[in-house]
Amino acid sequence: MGTADFACPSLAALDDAPGIEVIAVFTQPDRPKGRQLIPQPPPVKREAASRRLPVHQPERLRDNRRLLEPLAPGLIVVAAYGQILPQPILDLPPHGCLNVHGSLLPAYRGAAPIQRALLDGQAETGVTIMQMDAGLDTGAMLSKTATPIGPSDNAQTLHDRLAKLGAALLLETIPRHVAGDITPEPQNDALATHAAKVTRDMGRIDWSQPATRLCNQARAFTPWPGLFTRLDGKRLKLLEVEPAKGAGLGPGCVGQADADGIVVGCGDGALRITRLQKEGAKRLSAADFLAGNPLPPGTQLG
Repeated sequence: MGTADFACPSLAALDDAPGIEVIAVFTQPDRPKGRQLIPQPPPVKREAASRRLPVHQPERLRDNRRLLEPLAPGLIVVAAYGQILPQPILDLPPHGCLNVHGSLLPAYRGAAPIQRALLDGQAETGVTIMQMDAGLDTGAMLSKTATPIGPSDNAQTLHDRLAKLGAALLLETIPRHVAGDITPEPQNDALATHAAKVTRDMGRIDWSQPATRLCNQARAFTPWPGLFTRLDGKRLKLLEVEPAKGAGLGPGCVGQADADGIVVGCGDGALRITRLQKEGAKRLSAADFLAGNPLPPGTQLG
């Protein structure tokens, strides 16, 4: 069971693994996308179709059980499905339901563990395979693998790496779990943190925040929703930023603006913008942007 891109490496690994039979793939229904709102299949459906695997797309969770019971699955694997499974489905397979989660639980339970780890400036994250229960990522842990978060990592690069690590860890875990060789480790709820779903407004800059926090925000929300501010009442998307020196600049106040970038004051330090995009316009380097949009010192963003 999966919907988003994160689940595709796990599906591919399971289908390619000797001794494992993928009897069906469950994913969410096609959703309208784009300006014309044309229904588009989720990534997992496309992956399953390329492998000629049977796909089910029930709108309602209770329909899952009706479709699952005749299949008699021995094990259900869930990755980025987007819904919490009810207890009757959790109880259905004899070997339970396993989840591939993109954090080192109990840290960052919830929908956006990758973005939250970046936003908090963590030096490390990873993947956990857990035994699902009725809670939100609260089940006992079967295995973990960690990876460092590099300074150039953003949500896309980290997502792709964790998806592959999760697929590999899943293949290592399933045989040991089915054989009863793993003792599930309960999560320590006192150490749990929550990673709520990312919304578009989370990309809005609060210039009173430290520059390091805003750089983390840019990394966490690349590619979506991106980092943005306002210039003359219109949205200005900041595509590439880095910490800079900007002594004496107030929050959101433009200082130096030249081919090297646009320096803007923050609550602590400053941010250098090297690539940006005005609402309804092309993505430009700072030099190209300034050629048509001069920003004299003291211009206020926000």
